[in-house]
Amino acid sequence: MRAEDHPPADNLLIAMRRYDPTQIEPKWQRIWAQERTWEVSNEPAASLPAAAADKSYVLEMLPYPSGEPHMGHLKCYSIGDAIAHFRRRRGERVLHPMGYDAFGLPAENHAIKTGRHPRESTEASIAQFREQFRSWGISIDWSREFGTHEPDYYRWTQWIFLRLFERGLAYRRDAAVKWCPTDETVLANEQARDGVCERCGTPVVARQLEQWFFRITDYADRLLDDLDSLDWPEHVKTMQRNWIGRSHGAEVVFRCEELGTDYPVFTTRPDTLFGATFFVLAPEHPDVLKLNDSPEVRSYVDRAVAEPPEQRGSELREKTGIPLGRTVTNPVNGEQIPVYVADYVLMEYGTGAIMAVPAHDERDHEFAQAFELPVREVVRAPGEEGGEDPVHLPYTGDGEMVNSGRFDGRHNRDAFDEIVAWLAEEGLGRPAVSFRLRDWLISRQRYWGCPIPIVHCERCGLVAVPDDELPVELPDVQDYAPKGRSPLAAATEWVETECPSCGGAARRETDTMDTFVDSSWYFLRYCDARNAEAAFDREIGDYWMPVDQYIGGVEHAILHLMYARFFTKALADLDLLGFEEPFASLFTQGMITREGAKMAKSRGNVISPRDYVERYGADTARCYILYIGPPDQDADWSDEGVGGIHRFLARLWRLADEVAEQTPSEGDGDLAEPTALLRKAHWAIGKVTSDLGERFAFNTAIAAVIELVNDAYRYKDELAARPAGAPQLRFAVATAGSLIFPFAPHLGSEVYELLTGARVWEQPWPEADPALLTSETFELIVQVNGKLRDRVAAPADASQEDQERLALGSEKVAAQLDGGQIVKTVVVPGRLVNFVVR
Repeated sequence: MRAEDHPPADNLLIAMRRYDPTQIEPKWQRIWAQERTWEVSNEPAASLPAAAADKSYVLEMLPYPSGEPHMGHLKCYSIGDAIAHFRRRRGERVLHPMGYDAFGLPAENHAIKTGRHPRESTEASIAQFREQFRSWGISIDWSREFGTHEPDYYRWTQWIFLRLFERGLAYRRDAAVKWCPTDETVLANEQARDGVCERCGTPVVARQLEQWFFRITDYADRLLDDLDSLDWPEHVKTMQRNWIGRSHGAEVVFRCEELGTDYPVFTTRPDTLFGATFFVLAPEHPDVLKLNDSPEVRSYVDRAVAEPPEQRGSELREKTGIPLGRTVTNPVNGEQIPVYVADYVLMEYGTGAIMAVPAHDERDHEFAQAFELPVREVVRAPGEEGGEDPVHLPYTGDGEMVNSGRFDGRHNRDAFDEIVAWLAEEGLGRPAVSFRLRDWLISRQRYWGCPIPIVHCERCGLVAVPDDELPVELPDVQDYAPKGRSPLAAATEWVETECPSCGGAARRETDTMDTFVDSSWYFLRYCDARNAEAAFDREIGDYWMPVDQYIGGVEHAILHLMYARFFTKALADLDLLGFEEPFASLFTQGMITREGAKMAKSRGNVISPRDYVERYGADTARCYILYIGPPDQDADWSDEGVGGIHRFLARLWRLADEVAEQTPSEGDGDLAEPTALLRKAHWAIGKVTSDLGERFAFNTAIAAVIELVNDAYRYKDELAARPAGAPQLRFAVATAGSLIFPFAPHLGSEVYELLTGARVWEQPWPEADPALLTSETFELIVQVNGKLRDRVAAPADASQEDQERLALGSEKVAAQLDGGQIVKTVVVPGRLVNFVVR
């Protein structure tokens, strides 16, 4: 049902009083703020550890505070708030905190754009977020609020870094990295998708730099295997599985005799080793420029790195590459085979180096044809004859091994394990499992980030800053624009320090951490946000965690969720946590679009929540954004639809106001008679409870309240004929206020107080009476030419013929049919009959 589908408003009532969110909403916001209604203590964590079942940790992904909140924030937090309100009233102790992901590129780029210092612009944005979130009436526990840029927070980010450093999970090494020339910083693989910087769209290039990494690959198996235990959308788990990318095969070593360098290769087809006739390195491979540093090779590498991986690996793409002028030894036959750099080989798979077998791989075959390289068949298809250049190649199936020495005549799959064992015996390879997942590159050559708590000492090497000297505070730097090295390097007084180990001269690390580090543990800090002695108390963390319901955009399905899971597992291994997964249940919201397109400033279709809240009120904006469609799907914003929801809320308020004045407030009155309105109220309770508790179908839950309000209006109009029904009307309207409360908390509070004198959030969630959910009759809607003409009672088991007969028996319908001819009858069983008349 649409919000617009209701009878005309009562003009007299409108003239008397009107629904005014500018009065209602601030009233309730003041009460909640003054009474600190949504704060929850940590006391039971210590006194009642066995009572964890009554807790519910509801959390939305914390926002980047750059500019002001957008419609995506309104949708995300409206979803989370509806869940939080519902669970509180179901008897659960709900933790619903908020903070700000304040470090990193989004905040720094916003500062550059506005010409303000990042700290100043970030604090200004946070003030806007806080002000708007309060005006939306979101039920946040503000006592736990923080920004990740605050020293009291990043002190513990640094502390966690040092614990990982001690365990060998944080390390530094040279690496070929993706570099954004515009932002002048290193990008993680995930931040350079499609060959461009995800922040500014600039094509990335390759650079060799010494970088800090987290050894997330040590957790690849656990990250993959534990996905099965999570209540997450299947498509999100699939995205994570694909990103981790576990494959079983063999690692084989090819040696460059000229340089004395070994190149391990991972292959899932060791049965084709004898057919390897050339060797290819990915453009990002760290040894490409060591093998050949010519301008031609450098240019090729930069061009290749800038292109999207899916384009480079496309079967339709013409194969390109450059010979590096080196050879490696094929370990199974001792042949010297040439080395190439080619863009169809990706660093994300295996070791970034492949043995090329053109007879049995389509892309290798295309490359061999383009560069006139030999093609040697080693697995023959059943029924095929051999020859110098068999026409059926490349052949990627199974068959008899040929040109493979001691393995000739064997079926390739039967010989698979024997080949791997032979390689291991000869010291040429070993069984191996490979992952697409790469260690997490966390170095950023930017100013606005968490300083890495390491000093560089010529005598001692890399030395950790002692815990009692944390936080290493970010100094004030006025010239923070990117320059290819961290702006912190110019802060000489800050950089130059003493070595904590030997007391000699040392220099601070000038790279800052990737902002995803900050957001990989913030949910733990919320549990114990004001602890000055530890990142969080273990007992308190174990009480609240894991997050029971996590809400956010699917765009974070790989980056943030993977990193947060890694951090949680690593901290559990350090005996700092008693669990290994941070988010028990995940809900991914759809986008809000405008005229079918994603909102973007360049399209001129961006709309601000502030405008709609100021015009219609927060309840209207919140209700509408949840009403326009299933919350996990994209939905198109419509000003017309916003107006419809606003009119519905106004009708509910007017109805409550009139009922409060005209019906008795004391006693339950006669609620025993199972009238249609009473049944409708209990139907709505059951519907909203199911939609909120089982499937987050907020749109149909709101539609159920609209139906209840429409029925209550009709009942009100008939009340003069049956004054004894006033208590049922009062109950139904109070129930509507109670049920709309999770979506429109201000109006829900106002309506419920008007009719009951009680605070709705202090009342338990209503329960539907099963006896009233079944009925011997139902209300049959009768239409003529699509227009409502009557409602009649029909037996619950009435057939279509019975329903048509009852509809024809209506006096109101008979008046409409006078002189007309019924040309068609449409019966919707159990709901309506429509006569098409001419």
